Amino acid sequence: MSARDDNPAASGADTPPMRDVPAGDGLDILTFGCRLNAWESEVMRKHAREQGLTNTILVNTCAVTNEAVRQARQHIRRARRENPDARIVVTGCAAQVDPDMFGKMAEVDRVIGNDDKLKAGTFRPDSLLGGTEKVRVNDIMSVTETAGHLVEGMEGRARAYVQVQNGCDHRCTFCIIPYGRGNSRSVPAGEVVDQIKTLVDAGHSEVVLTGVDLTSWGEDLPGHPPLGRLVQAILKHVPDLPRLRLSSIDAIEIDEALFEAVTGEMRIAPYLHLSLQAGDDMILKRMKRRHLRGDAIALTQRLKAARPDIAFGADMIAGFPTETEDMFGNSIRLVDECRLAYLHVFPFSPRPGTPAARMPQLERAVIKDRANRLRAKADEALTRHLDGMIGRVGQALVEKPGFARAGNFAGIRIPQADIPRPGALVDIDVSGHDGRELQGVIAG
Repeated sequence: MSARDDNPAASGADTPPMRDVPAGDGLDILTFGCRLNAWESEVMRKHAREQGLTNTILVNTCAVTNEAVRQARQHIRRARRENPDARIVVTGCAAQVDPDMFGKMAEVDRVIGNDDKLKAGTFRPDSLLGGTEKVRVNDIMSVTETAGHLVEGMEGRARAYVQVQNGCDHRCTFCIIPYGRGNSRSVPAGEVVDQIKTLVDAGHSEVVLTGVDLTSWGEDLPGHPPLGRLVQAILKHVPDLPRLRLSSIDAIEIDEALFEAVTGEMRIAPYLHLSLQAGDDMILKRMKRRHLRGDAIALTQRLKAARPDIAFGADMIAGFPTETEDMFGNSIRLVDECRLAYLHVFPFSPRPGTPAARMPQLERAVIKDRANRLRAKADEALTRHLDGMIGRVGQALVEKPGFARAGNFAGIRIPQADIPRPGALVDIDVSGHDGRELQGVIAG
């Protein structure tokens, strides 16, 4: 497994899928996109095994970019060539948004929606593969609840993930995801706490809270509790949890309870991945974001002042429609102004059905150039981040032999001799870096 596969920050929409290593039970899973999709693949795996499903390839797609959809179709065709006798079942956001496109592929046996993919009964062989109806996708906007699904660990991954929220009520002009996920819905706090207790009892040292719009957790629950209340409940009722990590969050929705927890509780990983998208106010308005560049700068400064060891990552889109060179320059400058350490850069990709797809588009060469320049700025920011960690002793989670990840998300290469098992937390002395990762040794 690559570090990206265990990266709670990157969406992976423009990278190859996470692929199952077949376990000998005739069940293979191809997962595209975000960590939430990876977690949901584990739910599907659990249900499929319990129902006795075999000789089947499950393809869990992503819809965030056109490239993600293209890759899914490409890998479906390859899977059919390499497995002529297997049944191929396609699900995920791209299948939810455009089920007929996948239904028309000769390589595909069934298409199921995002709601049904999390139901155990879906994976009964007679239910999933019986009958002649190839496409079985319901109206995702009609789904009003999200059930808690216990996954006692993700196969081959060092940390555990818990889904606490699904869907999104916002309608950013570039985003197709609400039409793949539906409206926001939350898992009740009690269910979340119980799941995390089970994971800690099973030996997990780090748990990641995931969701489509994580900071909207609780808005649909009685009393409308904020995410900070959930985080505080987890820390209080699961005292043996060594580390809690948050996945990507919307900066404008950090409530005071969450701020206090992140800055005052050392068991929360000192890393936040922010959904910033751009650094120019006009572009942010055209994206229909709910924050301005000043909001992002003020938040990161306030967090850094309260917890100096915290690091930030961000999603950024290069080449949004109508973006001028000066507007793009504001996004470049935001990297320094917010002291970002990690960037996940998306070259703008117009998604059919979104308002941004109808706006005046930039030339693809311009978009590509700006994405490359933003990535170069990201490399500069990462180098600065790693420079600041040399000589420090910090606790890191072992992800695989020879590799660990610090609480602030820095990757660390360590000697493989006498290394603890993946998932263990160890103290590491940092001696240097290669521009991408730190080098260190286990302390003591």
